[in-house]
Amino acid sequence: MKSILFGLLAVICTLLSCKSDEESLQRIDQIMNIYMKSDTNPDLLNSKKEGSYISYSVNDAFGTRDISPVTIPLRMTTDSLFYMEYIAGAKRIRSDSTGPDNPGTGNFYHSRMQLTLRKTVDSLVQETEGILEIQYRNTPTLFQVSKVLYDGKTVFSKNADAPNSINTVTIVK
Repeated sequence: MKSILFGLLAVICTLLSCKSDEESLQRIDQIMNIYMKSDTNPDLLNSKKEGSYISYSVNDAFGTRDISPVTIPLRMTTDSLFYMEYIAGAKRIRSDSTGPDNPGTGNFYHSRMQLTLRKTVDSLVQETEGILEIQYRNTPTLFQVSKVLYDGKTVFSKNADAPNSINTVTIVK
């Protein structure tokens, strides 16, 4: 009888420990699709189009070395529009702050990367550099992209109550 009672107690404890607590999970929202366009060219990342960039490289400004490359693959939509898909790779620096972007948390994270874009002009390769900064909102229940700046100008922002999604960032050159 004791072994049956002990077995039943063990099964009950096991079932209770498997209970899922949905509220304890942190929502993570950090994927970005980065498009580049100009007034005259809707796809500056399509190397086959005249006036578009032929290649690019990304360097982590907060990296452990002067040259800390970040891999951001080039993807294409079903409409044949190219974009850079950034998931992670650059070092995130924690900063203390309070304000509407970080209500009640007192901290946020940000990454900074140097984007080097190359295109051919009159048979010569020209390089253009820009700084891409990503700011992340961090709370016990949420980690998400809150703002993206390119050369100091906001190109994307998101409210804390916005749903998780792939963040679409468009840089106009």
